[in-house]
Amino acid sequence: MRTPPAHRATSAHLQAAYPFVTGTERVGSGPVVGRDLLGAAFCFDPWERYGAGELTGPNMLVVGQIGRGKSSFVKTFVWRELAFGRRAWVIDPKGEYSALAEACGSPTVRLQPGGAARLNPLDVVGAGAAPAGRPDAGRHGSRRGAELLASVASASLGRSLLPEERAALDLAVRWACAGQPGTSLTPGDRSAAPTVGAVIGWLLEPAPEAAAEVSTDVAGLAAAGRQVALELRRLVEGDLAGMFDGPTTVGLDLDAPMVVLDLSALYRSPALGIVMICASAWLHSALAAGDGIKRLVVVDEAWAVLHDLATARWLQASFKLARSLGAAHIAVLHRLSDLQAAGAAGSEQQQLAEGLLADAETRVVFAQPPSERDAARDLLGLSSAEEDLLPQLPRGVAIWKVGDRSTLVRHRPHGVEWSLIDTDGAMLERRGVDAAGGPA
Repeated sequence: MRTPPAHRATSAHLQAAYPFVTGTERVGSGPVVGRDLLGAAFCFDPWERYGAGELTGPNMLVVGQIGRGKSSFVKTFVWRELAFGRRAWVIDPKGEYSALAEACGSPTVRLQPGGAARLNPLDVVGAGAAPAGRPDAGRHGSRRGAELLASVASASLGRSLLPEERAALDLAVRWACAGQPGTSLTPGDRSAAPTVGAVIGWLLEPAPEAAAEVSTDVAGLAAAGRQVALELRRLVEGDLAGMFDGPTTVGLDLDAPMVVLDLSALYRSPALGIVMICASAWLHSALAAGDGIKRLVVVDEAWAVLHDLATARWLQASFKLARSLGAAHIAVLHRLSDLQAAGAAGSEQQQLAEGLLADAETRVVFAQPPSERDAARDLLGLSSAEEDLLPQLPRGVAIWKVGDRSTLVRHRPHGVEWSLIDTDGAMLERRGVDAAGGPA
């Protein structure tokens, strides 16, 4: 049998026959993430890629099986972005980012029932608070506050709010804004924002003028908002008291290179999604100040938000606001099927969860179990080669899908980074290696 003649082709053509062996992915600018399988440096910065026209949005989805390097990558990526003048805010449900925050010289804000730190989730309405006695002004800010509390109440009630409940809540937030003295805000001053307790007060005892707006009396408006008020009471005097029941604690430094909100005290609580949405609302209210600084907003364990319709709506709205706020969100999941399992097939909940993919043009996919291949193919549009490779990816190697391009990248921590990513040191310390696989 004769050997077939040699064939010449360009690398652009050969990459179709030998995926991941040749490629056209440019090195890019920004921090070095790792190396592709040809050994070339792979750099990535969402704002640089957006400015170059390679992306239409800065958000990122990171998916990876436990132990495959997902958390190590996110932490080192944040650490390296800080060197480029970016800043970061992290919602940390498991308490794994404290070492990183300490290395940045930034304190960790630990939220727990009855704890020392308070975050007022209604800081989001501060910039739009109405002058005293004029609830008709600043409606944009109060509407955002009403949407936030509607999400919290809906998640707590386990159902969507009724029209009369939404109307009562909207009026209560606006009148709580109007009832606050001194509504002029300067950057870092949130004293004009109403508190959750004030909103509850207006729900239980509405103003006659508010009732007149919806053609009812005080008793009728109070009855319409009563269940919402009782559910929101959890944030003030119930099982979640001591975190969101007053003005934001004075002295919290939002200008620090990194702000970590540690929610580990509630990690196994069914209320984790509610707490995460309040925390993210507080961060976004600070983003709205518009200081021009580009920030990464990391939402770890994003499944806790996706499994509730109201909180999934809130996360999607946050993703859609990313460009206008100069923020790049990073949602972190264990499995792609978490997106499909967020609700019944075809439900709004599932559509919202899968819609996050449309708002996250950068997808970083570490190894997934064989059972996840179908979900990966359907949700990410993987090629057959990528689909076959997915369960076999070694630790630290991920498929990067940036816009319409795919690249295999090996991520490797260096130097001090090893001490920042230790999430399973207790499992490995007896074997003489560190948590990320480096020398002890």
